[in-house]
Amino acid sequence: MWGTGRAVRLPGWRCNNLGGMSRFESIDVTRLRWFAGVAQELHFARAAQAMGISRQRLSRTVIELEEELDTKLFVPGAQPTQLTAEGEELLAAAREILANVVEEPRVVVDDDAERLRVGFVPGVTVTKWERIWRERFPEIPLEMLAVPMREQESALREGRVDMAFVRLPIDREGLSAIPLYRELPVVVVSKDHPISVFEQVSTLELADERMQDAADLDDAAMTMEMVAAVGGAAIVPHSIARLHSRKDLVYRTVTDVPSTEIVLAWPEDRTTELAEEFVGVVRGRSARSSRSPSGQESKEPQVKAQPRAGKKQPAGGKKPAAAKRGGAVQKPRKARGR
Repeated sequence: MWGTGRAVRLPGWRCNNLGGMSRFESIDVTRLRWFAGVAQELHFARAAQAMGISRQRLSRTVIELEEELDTKLFVPGAQPTQLTAEGEELLAAAREILANVVEEPRVVVDDDAERLRVGFVPGVTVTKWERIWRERFPEIPLEMLAVPMREQESALREGRVDMAFVRLPIDREGLSAIPLYRELPVVVVSKDHPISVFEQVSTLELADERMQDAADLDDAAMTMEMVAAVGGAAIVPHSIARLHSRKDLVYRTVTDVPSTEIVLAWPEDRTTELAEEFVGVVRGRSARSSRSPSGQESKEPQVKAQPRAGKKQPAGGKKPAAAKRGGAVQKPRKARGR
């Protein structure tokens, strides 16, 4: 799944409780390099900035690596960040491997070349639209860039991206935006929590819970770690819970918390032909749809391009999967204690 990485065998690993050597043959250089960056900095945000990737993407990579190895590489909940014994061992092996990696030459992109840069915040899945674009416009590069929530507006206004899938609210002054979908809020708890046997709950039923701060969605991986380590609960958008899903956590719909809305936004004064073409891709316009020189859709009422009221679709056009983490869900009960 990491494209440019290659699988490696880690020298020096012992056949201990982590399992045999075959467990490490699937680790690629990219994930190994990202892990080493965090392990050396002992700070996720600084490591992400140094490597030019999003904090959320880096956290997810480390979580996936821990799940693959079935062990913790960092001490859960430790402040500041600390490596476990297994993490120290992997870091030593990673340094030896990375020292012998021959880097492939990077492809230099002409800044004046025609291209489109589209940002997306955590939780938005862009795979379908990226695939359609590459099929329809193979000669025009499309760069999909992960953008932290805290930078979603500034990335647009400062020109770091041409368009972006953002989560409302944002200041829409000077921005064009088309609504895509709304996502339900869910509460995340440990898999053995009493809430886990319900399909949905209300905030009243969460009144006595210890609520973890989940305001910063860029740091959602740490929020999930806190729920797993010290208990309590956290309310986040459904896509964020799914993105950071863990074997020891489950999430259930919260019925009386407002949903959040995802829109595609771009600066009004930079409504280029490429931007309009991408809007067409997102709206499902066919490749043969005619368009007027001004960029407005021809013979296609705008209402047809909008999602039907009440229909919730995640990015990529797939229906959201039911919350079934943590094993089989018992028959739905809307009120606890019944």
